[in-house]
Amino acid sequence: MSEPAQMEWFPLKKGGGNESAGVCVVAGVPVHTTGYAQATAQVMAWARDDRARCVYATSAHGIVEANDHPDFKGILQRADLVTPDGMPLVWVLRMKGYRDQERVYGPTLMLGVLAAAAQAGIPVGFLGGRPEVLAALTARMRTRFPGLQVVYAFSPPFRPLTAAEDEQMVAAIRASGARILFVGLGCPTQERWIDAHRERVPMVMLAVGAAFDFHAGVRRQAPAWMQQRGLEWLFRLLQEPGRLWKRYLYVNPRFILLAIGDLLNKKS
Repeated sequence: MSEPAQMEWFPLKKGGGNESAGVCVVAGVPVHTTGYAQATAQVMAWARDDRARCVYATSAHGIVEANDHPDFKGILQRADLVTPDGMPLVWVLRMKGYRDQERVYGPTLMLGVLAAAAQAGIPVGFLGGRPEVLAALTARMRTRFPGLQVVYAFSPPFRPLTAAEDEQMVAAIRASGARILFVGLGCPTQERWIDAHRERVPMVMLAVGAAFDFHAGVRRQAPAWMQQRGLEWLFRLLQEPGRLWKRYLYVNPRFILLAIGDLLNKKS
């Protein structure tokens, strides 16, 4: 496989109120109308720069979170790349005129970037997940992508870090030499962490949600037919009903209302 070519990119509109080539605003959130190959190529190009880049794979959950919390909407608006992670969001983009839009799912994008990083010799790091998940993830990804350089892997405690702990973690990330950092802390924690550290972590940071658990083999992904029909939420709900039922009871209807309002507003 040849190295992804560098390419021009269309910057996000920071105010969140306009659309331009490559960007579609959904309920106030700018979403890039990109695909896997283009997004992977862009991440690889950014990995060669000595500066922070923030990449978020955003679904209906992220859109709802952004509309409920203005500070989180600002985080998405400041992003360098926001991909349409869920099919409901893809359907909205298609209804807004981007008829060929595909889903750019965080876990799948992660695999594409890892493959490209292994081929190009670009070191990567993992932040998030339980220690045993990180160990399994690192071993499996090194086997799957020969030559992959995983130079950092850290499982933070399930509590806020002290200032000293945070500084120590940042120093370790920088000293590792990683150029791409995958962050799997769950939405919106991972996006908030990336945004808060963008001035101190000069590398590409990707928020990838549950990708660590999937690729470590500790959690099953929904079958392809369920993903294509926008039913991944149902598969996850059946797996973890006690944890997720309140989220989906609120998020799904709320996203539908936001999407309808957004589409009607565009028509008017």
